[in-house]
Amino acid sequence: MTERTYKVYSITNGTVIDHIPTPLALKVVRILGLGQEGILTIGMGFTSKRLPGGKDIVKIENRVLSRSETDMIALIAPEATINIIKDGAVLEKRRISLPEGVTGILRCPNPNCATQQLGARPDFRLVDPVGPVYRCRFCERATKVDADLLMHATRD
Repeated sequence: MTERTYKVYSITNGTVIDHIPTPLALKVVRILGLGQEGILTIGMGFTSKRLPGGKDIVKIENRVLSRSETDMIALIAPEATINIIKDGAVLEKRRISLPEGVTGILRCPNPNCATQQLGARPDFRLVDPVGPVYRCRFCERATKVDADLLMHATRD
């Protein structure tokens, strides 16, 4: 029997986001607005049987992400898995799904949109889960989600 070498340490309590396609871990951190929130462990470029291009892992210690937060991950990593950890064991395994609406996460690419011209907070509604494609509430432009259109998340 071979011993497994752990490259990313386990956590006792918190949230583990696994099976993020490489190199999107930092985008996941950005979409969730986790830059200043305690201890984050980020592993990038691991081999994966499920993801031929490799996978990334994000571990957030001592914080359980809400379902709406974890669903935001589906915007760029729909195959990601979420594990909620308590006392060193998996308490919950979550499947993520595309949110029906996103506010303050996706930037509208239309330069004439009120979000660009007047500083309105971007607000989108899902119109097609394939892609996925969201429609801007202000200018009505349908936009395919692209990691480059993601903004830093802000919490209300």
